[in-house]
Amino acid sequence: MLNSTNANEAAAKITALVVDDSRINQSIHRKLLENLGIENQVAGNGKEAVDVHCSGKQFDLILMDMDMPIMNGIEATRTLRAMGIRSTIAGVSSHAHNENIQEFVNAGLDDYQEKPLTISKLISILQKVNIN
Repeated sequence: MLNSTNANEAAAKITALVVDDSRINQSIHRKLLENLGIENQVAGNGKEAVDVHCSGKQFDLILMDMDMPIMNGIEATRTLRAMGIRSTIAGVSSHAHNENIQEFVNAGLDDYQEKPLTISKLISILQKVNIN
């Protein structure tokens, strides 16, 4: 099991994309990632996340919000998977409706965590990241 020291060592090689339309959530998620030494970048909606990948960038981990304007997390996850993106995608949402969560998971998530994201939830997600 990863503890925070092991997580820091493992995380040093990981890159992450935070996909969320809320600047507050972006800031919280970025700070949690930075505290573990994870290099990260932000996209404000699913379309921006897809566009970043179309430009050639790749990430080990994508933290994906479900409810966003322009392209939501479910659609973005489906699109990224259809593009062949193999990154670990973790849904992070405050949505409590089981059918919405199930649709999100079925779109291609590797993990789902309810907001607010905490360091322990992030470490749980990181345990699923496959670093080649």
